[in-house]
Amino acid sequence: MAKKKPAGPAGTPAIVALTAAGVEFTTHAYEHDPAHPSYGEEAAEALGVPAERVFKTLVADVDGVLTVAVVPVSGSLDLKALATASGGKRAAMADPALAERTTGYVRGGISPLGQRKRLRTVVDASATGHPTVCVSAGRRGLEVELSPADLTALTGAVVAPIARA
Repeated sequence: MAKKKPAGPAGTPAIVALTAAGVEFTTHAYEHDPAHPSYGEEAAEALGVPAERVFKTLVADVDGVLTVAVVPVSGSLDLKALATASGGKRAAMADPALAERTTGYVRGGISPLGQRKRLRTVVDASATGHPTVCVSAGRRGLEVELSPADLTALTGAVVAPIARA
């Protein structure tokens, strides 16, 4: 996998963060369809990548602390497991507007990388079973492919089983 230059002068904050870190990554752009019912499934279909390798970024509130959960689009987030992995007792999905303001990204394009405010992050353990995974690169219709080790290192993530099939 070769480093790719972002389109435009700076790229998204996620791409800027990846470039600055010097890790290997590949960007994948596709035409976003606003009518598609699922951003993550749309990305998997458009890229021809199994849904188990495409991960969605969700923002939850764990005991009053915004927490990022990175789970495969083929599954769903187990809020109880996220709370446990985060050392908390209760988790609920965060208000979408708050998630957008805090991360600096729009819903459907929230990346675990290059967020405006670095949030506690938990990556589902299934990511480690793949040589590379795809996550949002910071806008709808743009994904970045990188190793799970680089994803967890750059986000300071805990790796734990937080997804349900």
